[in-house]
Amino acid sequence: MDEDEHHVLHRLSMKGRSFLLALVSVAMVLLTLALGLWWAMARQSPLRIIDRPLELPRAARFMPSDAALTLHWLVDPRQVPAYAQAVAPVRQRRLVNESTSQLRDGAFALAGLDFSNELAGWIGPEVSLAVLDAPAEQAGAQPKEGWVLALSSRDQDGAKRFLQRFWQTRSLAGTDLQISRYRGMGLISGRGALLGRDPQPIATALIDDDLLLLASGRGVLEQALDVSQLESQHQLGDASLTSDLRSFGRGAAVLTANPGAMHRWLGVPSAITMRDDLQGLVACLTPQGSDLALDAVVHFRDAQIPVASQWSESAALLRDAGGDAQTVALLSNPADLLIAETQEPIAQWIAPLLQTSIESVGSGAAAAVVGLDEGPMLWQQGPQGWVLGTRPSRPDPEMVDARLQELGLSGSTLDSDGQPVQVWTRLARQRRRGEESLQAELAVALERHSGVNWWAETLDGLRRRGEGGDLIQRQQQLQQLQSENQLTLAHQLALAADPSRVHLGHWRPWELVQGVAGRSLLPAVQGLAIAGGADQDAPSGQDGRVSSLRLRARLQLG
Repeated sequence: MDEDEHHVLHRLSMKGRSFLLALVSVAMVLLTLALGLWWAMARQSPLRIIDRPLELPRAARFMPSDAALTLHWLVDPRQVPAYAQAVAPVRQRRLVNESTSQLRDGAFALAGLDFSNELAGWIGPEVSLAVLDAPAEQAGAQPKEGWVLALSSRDQDGAKRFLQRFWQTRSLAGTDLQISRYRGMGLISGRGALLGRDPQPIATALIDDDLLLLASGRGVLEQALDVSQLESQHQLGDASLTSDLRSFGRGAAVLTANPGAMHRWLGVPSAITMRDDLQGLVACLTPQGSDLALDAVVHFRDAQIPVASQWSESAALLRDAGGDAQTVALLSNPADLLIAETQEPIAQWIAPLLQTSIESVGSGAAAAVVGLDEGPMLWQQGPQGWVLGTRPSRPDPEMVDARLQELGLSGSTLDSDGQPVQVWTRLARQRRRGEESLQAELAVALERHSGVNWWAETLDGLRRRGEGGDLIQRQQQLQQLQSENQLTLAHQLALAADPSRVHLGHWRPWELVQGVAGRSLLPAVQGLAIAGGADQDAPSGQDGRVSSLRLRARLQLG
């Protein structure tokens, strides 16, 4: 081994890092690798990254259906920098190419692979990863998770040359090799260090000369080969997974996760992942112009998710809204979402966020309206405070008045621009020029229209509602979540750039990607829209409920 090779191996052997963490980091990086690409893409670009139906690659035959987490990346990693450079402004093309290459190379380096020197000459457009749950070897011991990584090859010689160099380099580094055969396949295994100083079990197998399997030991690799022989146990034979992908249409990547992986790696709330009836998640990522779209289905064994039938009324609220808004939410049944101990999955997901939002309003007025409204409801948050849009009869203004009076608020009516407005105020002490006085402070104002009741934190919020503003951008974000073949979901949220960056900045996969990129990716984020509700493609029970939750998201980059 020459000095350069030794330097590469030493650089990849970073002390104190788990190889499993590195692999899952790779999964998250590959899933969002396009962040370094599509934020620089012009919408008029003639390039088409994805133009084929979404389907599982051949490697899915070696991925168990019960794997903790799997990722199938379906875009040629060699071409990503070229796509970015081709559409970037002339002055930025070199920088964009270098930045995108660094993000891609960093992802593979986390797995101990040198993309430029070891993979670029032969790797194909399909990369698959599975993280496996393994039982504890002894009572009370923590289970050791295994992994399988599959790399497609563009030719029959590239993968062979890689394997020779791969094992030759590690043999010179002190790895003892074992060569065996299993199910007619040649296996090479040993103990070496892909990443980290401690030796790790490694095993490889070459399938039909154009599909390379790497695994965390010979036993794990043999398990993958066993699974490939039983259609009922591998992903390629999973009819439910195939059906989910068919409903997605097209995409650049497929991700599956079981409950444990949803919590550990994807940051899904424990209220969801601790449910006994949760089965798992299937998601796909699709580039749409300069944006990234995510479509996902979360499956449960029991039918507990109601199918919303109020979208026409929700759409009417959205059409009548106006003014400025950094955040806009459409909620199908806000009162039900806040019921304590609810077992409805969508409520368990949304309720903590909704509760945090209404508790941030000190007067308690927003909570009084939201807690009594059976929906649909529009919530917009902007410089003039919050504004709520509800149907005239829901919630009952008299019930809201009684709840507000319990909070110490007094109701009255005043004239605002020729329109009667009902207001609730409380007396507060104010000190001016050394003298104290009592002054009425507005907590909530209500303006009635023929089709909508508008509740607002400030009178300026009501006045601005009838004017133009950036809320139209939030409306466009929600409209982009829809397509001709996608039904509207019950709960929707649109965020401007600033709140989007705040939420993404605390999301674990995003943190992993930024760590690989070596810089913050948040400045590229221009907005985020999310929708969730019953998967109306799923069969329903006698009460009209379904057992699958549909999620959609669209990340705007620029």
